[in-house]
Amino acid sequence: MILLLPQNQNNGKMSRKILIINGHPDKESLNHALAASYKEGAIQAGAEVQEIAIAELEFSPNLAFGYRKRTELEPDLLDAWDKIKWADHLVWIHPVWWGGLPAITKGFIDRLFLPGFAFQYRENSIWWDKLLKGKTGHIITTIDQPGYYYRWMYGRPSINQLKKSTLQFCGISPVKVTTLGVVKTSTQELRLRWLQKVNHLGKQLK
Repeated sequence: MILLLPQNQNNGKMSRKILIINGHPDKESLNHALAASYKEGAIQAGAEVQEIAIAELEFSPNLAFGYRKRTELEPDLLDAWDKIKWADHLVWIHPVWWGGLPAITKGFIDRLFLPGFAFQYRENSIWWDKLLKGKTGHIITTIDQPGYYYRWMYGRPSINQLKKSTLQFCGISPVKVTTLGVVKTSTQELRLRWLQKVNHLGKQLK
C-alpha cells in the first residue's frame, strides 16, 4: 500500500519565516505601503511574518567608537537582532537617497551588524566568518530614475552597499533585487501596479 502524505499548497514553504525591514522614516511613504502589501501577500502564502520599522526604534544611529570599543545595544536593537536571527528571509524596503541608504537605515546597520553578531574576523587573517549563512534576502528599493540608468550611469551604489558589502558579506545569499521607479513622476495607476507586484512577490515568498 502506498501512503500518500498530505501536501500543503506552497510545497513546503508555509512555515517560512520572513522579516520585513522598512528603512523609510516616513510612515505615509510609498515604502510603507509596499511593506504592507508584501506582508499581506506573504501571510496569504502561509509564511510567518515579523516587521522592523527602523524609524520607530529608539536607538542612536552613531557607532561612536567604531569597533574599538563596544557601544551597548539599546533594547529596541536587541529585539531587532532577535528578529533577524529568527528569520530565514530578510526583505529590505527602502528609498535611494543620494545614491545611498537613508541615514537611519545606515545607522541601524552600523550599530547592529557587528563583529561577533553578523560576522567575525579571523585572528591574523584578512578573511572572516559569515555568521548569517543560511538566510536569504530581497532588496525592494524605490528610486527617482529608471533602474537601467541607475545601474549603467552610477553602478547602483546603494544596492552594492547593502547587497554585496553588507548582506552577502555576512553570509546572506542569494539576495534578489527589485527596483521601482521613477517615483517622482509616477501616477496613481503605476503605484498601484507596483503594490500589486510587491504583493505577488510576497505570495511567492521571494
